Amino acid sequence: MKSTLHSGRPLAEARGAVILLHGRGSSGQDIMGLGTAFPADGIAWFAPSAARGTWYPHRFLRPVEENEPWLGEALSTVDQLVEEALQAGLPSERIGLIGFSQGACLALEYAYRHPRRLAFVGGLSGGLIGPMETARPPVDLLKTPVLLGCAETDAHVPFAHVEHSARVLKESGADVTLQKYPGTAHTVFPDELEWLGQRIRRIGGGIRDE
Repeated sequence: MKSTLHSGRPLAEARGAVILLHGRGSSGQDIMGLGTAFPADGIAWFAPSAARGTWYPHRFLRPVEENEPWLGEALSTVDQLVEEALQAGLPSERIGLIGFSQGACLALEYAYRHPRRLAFVGGLSGGLIGPMETARPPVDLLKTPVLLGCAETDAHVPFAHVEHSARVLKESGADVTLQKYPGTAHTVFPDELEWLGQRIRRIGGGIRDE
């Protein structure tokens, strides 16, 4: 597995786990700082780092096969962390994913390809990976809460693709919240932090009962 930072509660004691996925050119250390915005005593935080700061080499809008085998390896990294939390006794309903930019695309794609009920998925300035015409077999995400938020004229992420991703995920059984923000900022917005904070507090309140 790629280098992964851990903070917060040990998995054996945690009531919930959150996996943080950084954007292109960033690192696990950078996005781990996002966890400080969400004080929750019972959370185990994990933040893997991609090799050379990128999960896959080309834009997320390119055909999926152009980003292989890197994309498959990145998805495997996320899956290993999810499996680690499951093996520690946490149900999937207490495991959340948060990604920004390229990390948002990875989080959303992982959730679609591994359909189960998760605590939540935060896709911050990102969308599903591949062109809109990418084949999407039917899956059931079991009402997993999913946030997609993005500026309406983000230079990196076309909002039409974010809207398309929201439709696909909603049709796949997710409980989707779509947020469009004015301007061009490629950033994390306060409304997104509020949405995430509510869900993190729900799974992180206290120490897990033995």
